[in-house]
Amino acid sequence: MVVVVLSTAGCELIAPQSPPMDNVFATPAAPGRCRVSRELKKRLLPIYVIEPPDLLLIEAIHVVPKQPYLLQPYDTVAIQAGGTPPETPLSGTFFIGPDGTVTLGPHYGTVNLMDQTVTEAKETLVKQLSSALVHPEVSIALVDSAARQKISGPHLVCMDGTVTLGSYGSVLVAGMTVDEARQAVKEHLLKFFDRLQVSLEVNGYNSKIYYIVTQGAGFGDGVYRFPVTGNETVLDAISQINGLQKVSSKKIWIARPSDKAGQMQRLDVCWDDITANANARSNYQLLPGDRVFIAEDGLIAADTALGKIIAPVERVLGFSLLGVGVATRYSGHVLEGGGNPNGSF
Repeated sequence: MVVVVLSTAGCELIAPQSPPMDNVFATPAAPGRCRVSRELKKRLLPIYVIEPPDLLLIEAIHVVPKQPYLLQPYDTVAIQAGGTPPETPLSGTFFIGPDGTVTLGPHYGTVNLMDQTVTEAKETLVKQLSSALVHPEVSIALVDSAARQKISGPHLVCMDGTVTLGSYGSVLVAGMTVDEARQAVKEHLLKFFDRLQVSLEVNGYNSKIYYIVTQGAGFGDGVYRFPVTGNETVLDAISQINGLQKVSSKKIWIARPSDKAGQMQRLDVCWDDITANANARSNYQLLPGDRVFIAEDGLIAADTALGKIIAPVERVLGFSLLGVGVATRYSGHVLEGGGNPNGSF
């Protein structure tokens, strides 16, 4: 009989083994194996899948535009001129301003390089420097393209599952891992560049969340939403709302949704065990979609319900007593102008 009971009770009757201190996280459980992760026996969550409204940080590295490339505002170019006087050298990196011009210094003036190839820009510089130098020798190279700046930065995954890369269009990344999304973004951008490297990581984990639901004992329930980072336990979650409320009881459980319709897993939590006794057995690790439910205090809920019933009656009786008191005070001799023999009411 004992064997039958244990076989039907599930994994919750089996005490977990304490893990080695150097390996708190365990590998994911095998499919079909019953195991619930706890504070001292956590497990690694599945590979992160990007969904709206995650925030991605994308960086474009070593961008080489397709040729012929026309210089644009906010590009950075390296310019070096030979044959200049020692006191007025012309060598270094220069920023192309919003109007497409480059300032070469007080001795060489300003030159417009917008919408010119590197070869055309070299000819323009030679012409510009000819007024100050004899047979100037000029070299120019593109150091940094403004296109990289348009791509780099935080990007929100939109409701349709895409990220927008400015003038380079949108890329579908929802349902992909970080590596798959990085490759998708790179392949899309290679339509506009000869070579580039792309860095992509999740900057805001907004799509994987858990909830804390607190019953309000008749004053309205509270719902709190927090992102899952892979390390939260029940105690971590309740600390996010500064502990139990005055109307809350110590009856707490996790409602874990299931892929099967109409089914869910319930994990009861012993509050005194995980706080006063440091017993990690019911301090479960939270997973995406979990609901940490904190039940209301029954006595406070009953008192609130009773107050809702009595309050209208009290108001009616109070109004009636007030009306009777007023009518009594101003009735009889008072309304007739009479009073006591001393002339006072």
